[in-house]
Amino acid sequence: MTFANPGYLVLLVLLVPAIAFYVWRLPKSSASLQIPSTAAFAKVPRSWKEYLRHVNFALLLGAFAMAIVVMARPQSSDNWSQSSTEGIDIVLTLDVSYSMQTQDFKPNRLEAAKEVASNFVAGRPNDNIGMVIFGKESYTLCPMTSDHAVLANMIHSVDFDLVDGTMTAIGNGLVTGLNRIRHGEAKSKVVILLTDGSNNAGDVSPNDAASVAQSLGIRVYTIGVGTDKEFEMTTGYDMFGRAIKQTVKPDLDEDLLRNMARSTGGRYFRATTKAKLSDIFEEIDQMEKTKMSVREFSRREEEFLPFAIAAIIMLLLHVLLRHTVLRNLI
Repeated sequence: MTFANPGYLVLLVLLVPAIAFYVWRLPKSSASLQIPSTAAFAKVPRSWKEYLRHVNFALLLGAFAMAIVVMARPQSSDNWSQSSTEGIDIVLTLDVSYSMQTQDFKPNRLEAAKEVASNFVAGRPNDNIGMVIFGKESYTLCPMTSDHAVLANMIHSVDFDLVDGTMTAIGNGLVTGLNRIRHGEAKSKVVILLTDGSNNAGDVSPNDAASVAQSLGIRVYTIGVGTDKEFEMTTGYDMFGRAIKQTVKPDLDEDLLRNMARSTGGRYFRATTKAKLSDIFEEIDQMEKTKMSVREFSRREEEFLPFAIAAIIMLLLHVLLRHTVLRNLI
């Protein structure tokens, strides 16, 4: 049995001073009668009422105690559950080259990716997750951790000044992610690589990095972000305050990303809007769901009624006895 409002049970300590006061006052409450000799009354048997003289007080204490228990709301519950979980290891590998500043995603591609990645991490409480960022070179932003609050803060801190963003080294980014995840204890290991460009830097080719992932049994999910059509974007303003427009062409190497994912047993996704990017992460979340078997039964019932009835009965008995067989003469 549990109590919904256990704080009220503290009031039970008031019974102690009440009992102490009753015991202290008891001698003064006895009636006295002066007689010349008690010899005549020595053999007079005690009345049964004498044995009941403390019943009224006991009934009042009992009713008070039951009322306190009612206020504390006793509840019974039946619980039975059985669950087993097995987390997986995940490394998020994020492109932070300058092209991720493109504003076809609002406010830009990088900020949209950060928001979606944060939501993804929040929905994976049983996994060890790390993060790698890459541009011209790659860098481990956060090693594998189960402290997702720390990881979320690291994701929000990602900016373009953390690495040289003038070029894109997809192969190096993947290899750095593999080095972080390869020694993980989980049986299932996944790298999610997000980029908006083609490989034009680094000393490791993306295909070679994918071959390494395949040999290690690590699945790679690749995500290409950005619109699939040419569009104009503001690149600055002239001396008269007029916006300078530039036509931007997609530079995404979809064939490369598709082959990388296929060779490792993963999948390639294309996100042309922020909403589609969010859907992709949700789909990956479903495909890589943590193995879990849960059976749970829970029922909670209020149990105050017996205590309330007991309090009422005690109070009624107190009133009845006080005005009948235990009535005071004065």
